[in-house]
Amino acid sequence: MFKLGCSILFVCAFVALADQACARDERSIKDLAKALTKLGPDVDPAEAEQISVTAHTTARKLAHDYHVVLNPEFQAFLVNVGARKRGWCGHWAQDIGTHLKELKPRTLVLHWGVAYDHTSSENNCLVITARNQPFTDGIIVDGWRRAGRLFWCPVIKDHEYELEQHYGHSGITAWKENMQWSAWLQDYEPSKSKSKTATTSRGSKDNSRPDQRAAGNNLTQPATP
Repeated sequence: MFKLGCSILFVCAFVALADQACARDERSIKDLAKALTKLGPDVDPAEAEQISVTAHTTARKLAHDYHVVLNPEFQAFLVNVGARKRGWCGHWAQDIGTHLKELKPRTLVLHWGVAYDHTSSENNCLVITARNQPFTDGIIVDGWRRAGRLFWCPVIKDHEYELEQHYGHSGITAWKENMQWSAWLQDYEPSKSKSKTATTSRGSKDNSRPDQRAAGNNLTQPATP
């Protein structure tokens, strides 16, 4: 009887935590949609909401699909030793990006961002801007950093990825655009030429490789040369 009572309490606690997570996502979904809409006067609010919902729900689903445990760093370790097939930062950006490009946004633009390229601190993410807006004025969308709980913020306000952090915030972002992978994200547009296939591997030095964490497992993706 005691064990049954403990089991019921555990289930109730789990459901309560799940509800709290959903509530946090709902707030985050609304806030991201508003932030995207404010990127420019021509941004379609419905499109911004659709992108926000898709990014959040996909990130949560990927955490389940990747069998994420503990934190992103430990997940990367599991991928490195072969215990998991996916879970590097680039996997998150690639899989979330795949779903976002299926929406074929007209008033918002998808970009691929990379920080500290080709170093042990490298991270890859998605950046969303309004049409004809600079990359650094966009909003970061990162599923990897919080292990499935979508992280987002303006590029220039991402204090975790900025240069010269020794004495407070420098305001100089470490994020840069990877033009080749951005072309892949945008290749649904009629004006884009048909993409070619670029095979990336751990040993590759090609610029299309979003990092060893991102492009391991002999990942094959379309990219523009």
